[in-house]
Amino acid sequence: MVNKGILIGIFFTGIVFSSQAQSGHVEVIKDSLITLLQEFRADNDLNPTASRRIKVGSAVNKTTGKRVKVKGFRVQIFSGPNRNDAYAAQARFKSQYKNIDSYVNYEEPNYRVKVGDFRGRNEANDFMRVLRNQYSNVFVFVEDIWVYE
Repeated sequence: MVNKGILIGIFFTGIVFSSQAQSGHVEVIKDSLITLLQEFRADNDLNPTASRRIKVGSAVNKTTGKRVKVKGFRVQIFSGPNRNDAYAAQARFKSQYKNIDSYVNYEEPNYRVKVGDFRGRNEANDFMRVLRNQYSNVFVFVEDIWVYE
């Protein structure tokens, strides 16, 4: 019985000493195509390093401002196979929210109506919560949006 205890103690002591953290050298091998891809994405504004910003306090006039496309968020209010239903949903939305743009896209087999040009997800989520009472199947999507600078 005592011999068993000693053997078990030696066994666990060996495990503890062998399981100590290893020290070593880490070598990172980077494919040269990754750098080319990053440069391509930056040149084509797919993954810009510096985001475009509007100065705080400066109002952008839609008639004099420059309209540019940036990554942002839209709220989908309709998705279905019927084109007439999609345009009816868009017309209903336009009558309720005159200052917010709406877009109809066709992605086989469905028409989708997306609204708004939101720069931040929180802003889109807040608007989505408002629309949930009026529309079914309301979702936030990331896509290119139009903004004025």
